[in-house]
Amino acid sequence: MRKRFFFVSLFLVFAAELAALLLFATQDTEWVQDTVAVNEAVQSVQADWDTMESHVNRTGLDYVVLDTDGTVLFRTRDGLSETINRAVSHRDTILDLKASGVVVGKIILYNDSTQAAQSGKQAVVAVFAAALFIQCIVCAGYFLYLECTVIRPFHKLRRFAGRIAEGNLDIPLVMDRQNLFGAFTESFDIMRSELKKARIAEAEANASKKELVAKLSHDIKTPVASIKAASEVGAALADNEKTRENYRQIIHKADQINTLVSNLFTATLEELGQLPIAPVDIEGREVEELLRNADYLHRAVIPELPDCLLYADRLRLQQVFDNIFANSYKYANTGIETAIQREGNYLAVSIEDYGGGVSREELPLLKEKYKRGSRTGQVEGAGLGLYISDYFMKEMKGELVVENGQNGLRVTVRLAISGTI
Repeated sequence: MRKRFFFVSLFLVFAAELAALLLFATQDTEWVQDTVAVNEAVQSVQADWDTMESHVNRTGLDYVVLDTDGTVLFRTRDGLSETINRAVSHRDTILDLKASGVVVGKIILYNDSTQAAQSGKQAVVAVFAAALFIQCIVCAGYFLYLECTVIRPFHKLRRFAGRIAEGNLDIPLVMDRQNLFGAFTESFDIMRSELKKARIAEAEANASKKELVAKLSHDIKTPVASIKAASEVGAALADNEKTRENYRQIIHKADQINTLVSNLFTATLEELGQLPIAPVDIEGREVEELLRNADYLHRAVIPELPDCLLYADRLRLQQVFDNIFANSYKYANTGIETAIQREGNYLAVSIEDYGGGVSREELPLLKEKYKRGSRTGQVEGAGLGLYISDYFMKEMKGELVVENGQNGLRVTVRLAISGTI
């Protein structure tokens, strides 16, 4: 309805402009005086020649009466041509006046064609100005209509699409159904609602899977512990070296299974946000004890730690050192060099093997989940040890740095010194 009104209004305005233009183009520009009025004026002047002081104009024409000497005897109004030369230049009509058959003077009839043409031009200009004004009003009104029904809804839809791309599915898209985008935007909002439902369902499904993995990981640890305990008893009671070696292999594999299950369990709890980390102030000698516990194959010389208080969680820090030494045992299987030094507000504990390290391209990936170096070969592993250790260190306000040293892979555990964080 609004579009129809707009186009009808424009059509009417253009029709008015076209009519005014045709009227102006077809207007007769030749000036033709009324001969009857002219004869009446001449006759009345000749009749009143002897009494011109009391002469009265009985026509609608403007004129001036001159005698033979050029003296003005009568004028209908001021501003008319009063000489023959001026009358000729103005294209006025000049006629002789006679009395008893003798020319006694002249009558100059005023030519008003210029004034009439000027009035016509002014009328046409007024029509065009009015039409242009109406056009501007109509166009401005229609522009406001488009602004409200098309442009603004489009911008609103674009902002909505940006929020959807950012993952914000909570803010609905509210629009008037009567505008051009009504049904379209309603479909978009339905899509947003369905995406939100799908995301919630996916999150619930993932959470259920992770909870299942966490429960299974915890349940697996119990029979593995039983297998290890039985193997340790068998190794102690074995009467020959071959049998004891078989039991040691079982114990070793049980330890591997226990480590893998622990890493998987820890990673699952971390994703679920249920992994408790409670850093406290611990003494340096306690960290030295954690290092000795992690190096159960006694391949490293553990230096003494300086007397200081460190901000850490004992259990999680023990897991960090366990993961580092276990990786060195599995992948390098060499001696281990340890070094301790203070670096600003941190105490850095460096652990380096002699396995040659990894390529420069692989270094940034080692702390990511399920990432392992290309030199691991057939060695079993889940690629979670350094990922979990890095997470623990960040939660304890510290840092885990993985780099290539002079001899092999160097992992530096930077522990925050209490009172400096």
